[in-house]
Amino acid sequence: MAPSTKPLTVKQFFGRKGLLSEWHPNYEFREGQLRMAETVESALADKRHLIVEAGTGTGKTLAYLVPAILSGKRVIVSTGTKNLQEQLYFKDIPFLEQHLGKLRTCYMKGRANYACRQKIYDAEKEPILTGLEEVADFQIIREWEKTTETGDRAEIKQLPENSSTWAKIDARAEACTGQKCTQFERCFITQMHIKANESDLIIVNHHLFFADLNVKGDERGAILPDYSAVIFDEAHEIEDTAGQYFGVSVSSSQIEDFSRDVVILSNRKSFNSSELDNVLMTLNDKAANFFVLINAPEGRTGYRAQDAFLEHHEEAYRNVLYALEIVALQLELTKSAPDEVLPLMARARDMIKRLEFWMESRDKRYVYWIERRGRRTFLQATPIDVSAMLDERLFDAVDSVVLTSATLAVAGGFDFVQQRLGVRNARTELVESHFDHHAQALLYVPQHLPDPRNQAFTSAAALEIVELLELSKGRAFVLFTSYTQMRTIYDRVSMEIPYQTFLQGTAPRSALLAEFLATPHSVLFATSSFWQGVDVPGEQLSCVIIDKLPFAVPNDPVVEARISAIRAEGREPFREYQIPNAAIALKQGFGRLIRSKSDRGVLALLDNRITKTAYGQIFFDSLPHYSFTMKRDDVAKWFDKLK
Repeated sequence: MAPSTKPLTVKQFFGRKGLLSEWHPNYEFREGQLRMAETVESALADKRHLIVEAGTGTGKTLAYLVPAILSGKRVIVSTGTKNLQEQLYFKDIPFLEQHLGKLRTCYMKGRANYACRQKIYDAEKEPILTGLEEVADFQIIREWEKTTETGDRAEIKQLPENSSTWAKIDARAEACTGQKCTQFERCFITQMHIKANESDLIIVNHHLFFADLNVKGDERGAILPDYSAVIFDEAHEIEDTAGQYFGVSVSSSQIEDFSRDVVILSNRKSFNSSELDNVLMTLNDKAANFFVLINAPEGRTGYRAQDAFLEHHEEAYRNVLYALEIVALQLELTKSAPDEVLPLMARARDMIKRLEFWMESRDKRYVYWIERRGRRTFLQATPIDVSAMLDERLFDAVDSVVLTSATLAVAGGFDFVQQRLGVRNARTELVESHFDHHAQALLYVPQHLPDPRNQAFTSAAALEIVELLELSKGRAFVLFTSYTQMRTIYDRVSMEIPYQTFLQGTAPRSALLAEFLATPHSVLFATSSFWQGVDVPGEQLSCVIIDKLPFAVPNDPVVEARISAIRAEGREPFREYQIPNAAIALKQGFGRLIRSKSDRGVLALLDNRITKTAYGQIFFDSLPHYSFTMKRDDVAKWFDKLK
């Protein structure tokens, strides 16, 4: 950070007559923002962990960025999404630099987000592109590479989201030769690491952070430089992300991609041979046979039959291991092969280790499960409880960890998040929203609908949604807890309302959101990915309808294993895990509606268990203090008043 004439405190920055009041054109003093900033400042100074829920409108981004910058320490800021990561770096940091001077900051993403210069140069000379679309995309990438400073594909707005060309020229580690590459000094990954080592504030996303945490201390080497503190924004997501990276995964598509990459490299570098073709063909055949025998249904299913599989099909499993080893050996013995084969050999042997773990490990700390997506099969082993891993690798290893989100507390307390994440001796702070939710939002829970577990619920809910959308004149999100329910109700409702409708899955998420924003009175039907991280201020979004209390699917293999583990300890999983999880998810979904002080609207929950069960009070105690009604007439009056 640039030297300052006098040390700043966050109080001087956020106070009623502080620096922010002089700089910001729309400044409004927020007591909660100052309180949060002071608690973050104190946690960093005292080397303490902190959990802070900051309600919508608090201004939490600046409330943690400013004390991080003023701390004089190297701080990692980890966000839930790449979109938020880019907002911090390209919007919030430049605003602060206008007044604090040049800051030593950078942002880092996973390697697949960056182009590989060497691959681009090779692709100009070698036939790796297929079809006119790939050639056209490559021309866009090639021209952009001449001027870009970062190599980040997010800069190329005209490149299709699912471009197959990008997958052939990105900088993934699996094909990287490191310092042996002729472009190493100019490499975008090299430059990113140099900048990170020179920075005091490094902005990453949760996936990159936990990818780094998972490889710290082993031969693969760290991704991030050393740091004194980390701040997690959207910290409610980190249990699932940590589980993903502390787990083990191997899939049919990983083996297919590996074979494809060997073929591409052997053609590019002219070391292809009939022997290599034969061992790759054998690998593909043996892998296809193995994954067919796994025989899993579509979706996610638990798997406890490894012993039975080995009893009947051990040969099919051993054939895959042997074929991977033979490919690695063939690459090793190819005298004319370039250095690029070394990562491929390591990749083959890493897949062997992961497949052996999944098939042969009986570590009861993991749940073993399968996910089928079309013709692709994923074998997953996920830690049932990540708290001990996080305690050891994160909270014991880092001086100060700050967890923040608009949704961390359950019924005003932090016991749930502390237990799930293994946080001990942390300070906690609950900062109320800056908004007047009682005046801005009406929560409606109809009493005439059947219990959501009743078969009659779907038809009744569809009729209720039609009535509500007529009152709101569209302008709504209709959010569901399952894809099946979403599609069923969409088919019934979309034909009954005179408004443009959009359905999740028919286009990329960003495209659907852009169309919703551009289409007055439209309605978006969606599931989990639209429950959070979506910001639609103004009357374009005036109604959020949620079909059911968002309990995690109890037969999901990871959820089922966590429920069983809690029950095995003599505890009550419904009250200790399922209800708190659902309360946080409901708060996330409803959080889409009120995004500014001028927003007004209706929140409708079609699941009246919230009013008819003892546990329903936990949900009410976790939500902001909305106005409340059980009568649709009150909804009509509310919308009339908004006119």
